[in-house]
Formats: sequence, structure tokens, C-alpha cells
Amino acid sequence: MADFTYDTVSRPGQRTARQVADSYVFALAELDPLLSTRLGLKAGEDRLPDLSPAGQEATDELSRRTLAEVAAASTDDPDDRRCARLLRERLGAELAFSASGEHFRAISNLFGPPQRVRNVFLDMPAGTEEDWAAIASRMSRVPQAMTGYRATLAEGLSRGLIAGPRAVRTVIGQYRDWAAAGAGQGWFAQFAAGAEQAGVSGALRAGLDRAAAAAIEAIAGLGDWLAAGYLPRAEGQPDGVGAERYRVCARAFTGADLDLAQAYEYGWSQYRELSAQMTALAGQIRPGTAGMAEAFSYLNEHGEAVEGVQEIRGRLQRMMDDAIAELDGTCFDIADPIRVVEARIAPAGSAAAPYYTAPSRGFARPGRTWLPTLGQTRFPLWNLVSTWYHEGVPGHHLQLAQWRYLDDRLSIYQTSAGAVSACVEGWALYAERLMDELGYLADPGSRLGYLDAQMARAIRVIIDIGMHVEAKIPADSPVGADQTWTPDLAREFFGRHSGRPKEFLDSEIVRYLSMPGQAISYKLGERAWLAGRDAARAAKAASGEEFDLKAWHMAALSLGSLGLDDLSEELAVL
Repeated sequence: MADFTYDTVSRPGQRTARQVADSYVFALAELDPLLSTRLGLKAGEDRLPDLSPAGQEATDELSRRTLAEVAAASTDDPDDRRCARLLRERLGAELAFSASGEHFRAISNLFGPPQRVRNVFLDMPAGTEEDWAAIASRMSRVPQAMTGYRATLAEGLSRGLIAGPRAVRTVIGQYRDWAAAGAGQGWFAQFAAGAEQAGVSGALRAGLDRAAAAAIEAIAGLGDWLAAGYLPRAEGQPDGVGAERYRVCARAFTGADLDLAQAYEYGWSQYRELSAQMTALAGQIRPGTAGMAEAFSYLNEHGEAVEGVQEIRGRLQRMMDDAIAELDGTCFDIADPIRVVEARIAPAGSAAAPYYTAPSRGFARPGRTWLPTLGQTRFPLWNLVSTWYHEGVPGHHLQLAQWRYLDDRLSIYQTSAGAVSACVEGWALYAERLMDELGYLADPGSRLGYLDAQMARAIRVIIDIGMHVEAKIPADSPVGADQTWTPDLAREFFGRHSGRPKEFLDSEIVRYLSMPGQAISYKLGERAWLAGRDAARAAKAASGEEFDLKAWHMAALSLGSLGLDDLSEELAVL
């Protein structure tokens, strides 16, 4: 594949929307070298973004300039038309997000700025002396990045734009975990120890050690400042954001102006439907059981499990490899570069949820799934099977790697920086459902795990909207009937309906509070994917044609990113 197809240099004549979009991506990568690394570009590999208020101002100015450019761009081609709509919607949503001051209170246990900075090192090549020189240079800039981030939070304090106390307390604990890693030397020192395998020189290793020590000192200092100077101001602040802020945040994650009342009711309808299915299946697994909790406990204790951290990594790897071999040519056409995906163990101090990172351009770095162990060494499989169809194949990996494979036809923006959470997470949840439809989850334990995952996404819609806008709980709810949602009620409700560990549920509540609107993108996105597939099948039937699921999948995965305002409509005509 060519390194870059479209001419990103201004020239006489009208540019296409994809050319404008790719100019934007390369300009954004200059401002945010983390994006550059994610894409597999060499430029900026030794730098970190400016996390101060000035950094956000520069990003906003680039967005405004690009909106003016795309307004004059050519959109004659269908891909250009979709790209222009996506670019206008995404940049508009991001500017609204910035205008509401969300970056001034960006404290999250999953994708906050410090978490993004730490995780970028896991995406960097680390096989040669040159690679480790870039790592050392970038690591030496962590203190400066944390100083900028602290300045942004301090500006938020001065403006009264303050994160909720639960999120603050959680990230303070995370930073302490990072400092305790590596036998007390800190996570960065633990990571730098990998330089020994590359045989780096003594001078470079000494530089790495100095950079690692300074980096963890900066993280620890940030945590101390949060504990002493920020948390006292955060205490007493609401953990929820209110309806006005929630709509802005939800738009950023879904690409739609949502009817929150309708979405809240949809979450409840899914909850009731799934409750009936899970209760019936729990009775099959444990006849005479009083409910789902006993079936969860039985599967945790007596169901199939894998002993050992590296052993579960290997098991998840085999599962993805098998899915690729079995689905290729039947439900999908999987290109050779996409057939490589790696199962990894997430670093200590990560949030509890598994996650995926996409391949670099050209696939020098493959797609990777990440499992946080939470200190476990024994892993029941019943609630991991559908999760790895979600994170790996046919979920995130198949979609995002296919996008990367097509980024010489689509714009890079449509396949990376312009990704809409509802499009991406909706596909991954659809992928779980697809595997159930194909019979891969026939085992009662695995199917209960799938339904448990579906239930978690339905509950996310309920409690994410509920906690942030203080929605009323229906009279038939088993928890908090006729009350308004609070984080404590949400945690109780989630715990009563989930087989996940306590640590996972606690982490999830903080995740929802610190990323309002993201948690609803899964179920609402899946609904759009299913509606698009149903409409396309109905259209084929009306014209007397047979619906080809493989052809539809490949066409759908070749559209690039779309927001919910456009997704079902585009899928329906494939």
C-alpha cells in the first residue's frame, strides 16, 4: 500500500473532501504526536502533545480552519460525500465539546491524558537502538506533558470547571499503582527494562533510566497535587454532569443529537428482554436456582477456566486465530494483513475493561487486544468468549484493520481520527450477536456470558443517562424504584445483574461518570447496525434478490466511520 495517496499540499483548483480530511489528519498529528504513533508515522515519534490550554486552542483553530476548507471541497464521489459529512459533524462536535470546557476537567480512569501518554509507549517499536532512543527522548518529555496537563486542570479550577470526586480519587489510586509497579521503581522503569532485549548501549540505557525516573516522579507529583490541591475542591461537586453537558458529550461519542428520554426507555426495554432470557438460561445451568447470581457463581467456580496469565493470553490468541480461519470466505473476505492480531496483557494500573488497539498504517504494528488481569491468575472462560469476539474477530480488529487496509481509498480521517464510538462499538456488539447467530455461543456458559455482556451494555444506557441527568427509576425496578439515579444506586443495580468481579464494576461506574455519553454508544450503535442490516435484507427481498451477508458485511466495513445520524441510512442501501 502507498504511504499516502492524496495530495495534502495546497494547490490551485478545488480539492476533494478526502484531500482536505487527510490534510487535517497530518496537521493534527503534528499537534498530537500520539496520533502520529497510532497511525505508524515516524514524524513526532519522540515528542508528546502540548496538554496545556494552549494545546487545545491550537487544535480548535485547526478544526475551524478545516471546516472552512471542507465547505469549498468537491463531494462528487460517494466516499467524498460521506467524508465531508463526517468531517463537518466530527469537528463541529469536537468544537462544542471544547467550548463546554470538558478538557479543563478531563480526569478519567480509562482514556484521560496521562493514560494516553503512558499507553503510547506500548505502541512504539522497540526492537533496535534507534527505537529505544526515540522512546527515551519521548519519555524524557513526560514531565513537561504532565506540567501542561496540570495547568489545564488548574485553569479548570479557576473557572469552576471541576471533575467529579469519584473520578479524581480513582485516578489518584491509579497513579500510585503506576509508581508501585516494577518492584517500586515505577511503570516507566519496568517498561524501560525491555531495552535489555534489544541490546542497547550503556549510555542509552542510563538515559532511559533517568527518563523513567523523571517520568514516574512527574506522575507521582501529579497524583500528590490532585490529592492535596484538587480533590478538596472536587469534594461536594456532583459526579454527574447534567442534561446540557451530557448532550454535548453524547454527541461527541455517537454522532447524533439524541432523544435522551427515548434512549433511556430503549435501555429499559433491552434490560427487561435480556432479564427474561438470562433467568431462563440460569435455570438450565443451575436447575432450581433463585436467579442469575447463583449461575454466575457456579460458572466462576466450576465452569471451564484457564490457570495462569500467559496461558490465558495464549488461549485468547488461539480463539482469534480460529475465528479468522473459520469466518474467512464465509461471512467475510479477510485480507492477508488483517489475519494477524495479537493478544496482550494490559499493563498494571489499567482500567478494568479489556480493550483493543488498531494496527499502524502498513501493518508494521498489528492490531492488539488487551486483557487487564486485576491481579487474577485464574480466568473463567464463560464471560471472556463473547468479549474476545467483541475486541478481536469479528469485532474491533476486523473493522478497524479493514479500515486501515482501505485508507488509501478512503481518507485516513475516515479510518482513524474520525472514528465515531457508536459506529465502532456498535459494530463490535453486533459482532458478538453475529457469533451467537452463527452458533458459536451454543454452550450454556458462553451464551450466558454473551447475554451478560449484552445486559451490561443495556444497563450502561440506563445508568449512564440516569446518573448524569438524574432520571427517575421506574416503579418495577428491583433497585431504587421511584427514586432518581445516584452512583451508589447504579453500582447496586449493576452488581445485581452482572457476573463481573467487584473491581470491574467499581471501575466501570467511575468510567461512566468520567466519560459521559461513551457508555451508551455500544447498544445504540448496535441498534443502528441491526436496523441497517434489516433494511438492506428487506430491500433485497422486495426486489426479488437474495441477501448476501458476506457481501453486505464487506460493503459495510468499507464505508469508513459514520455517526448515528447517517449509519443506518447508509447501511440500508448496500
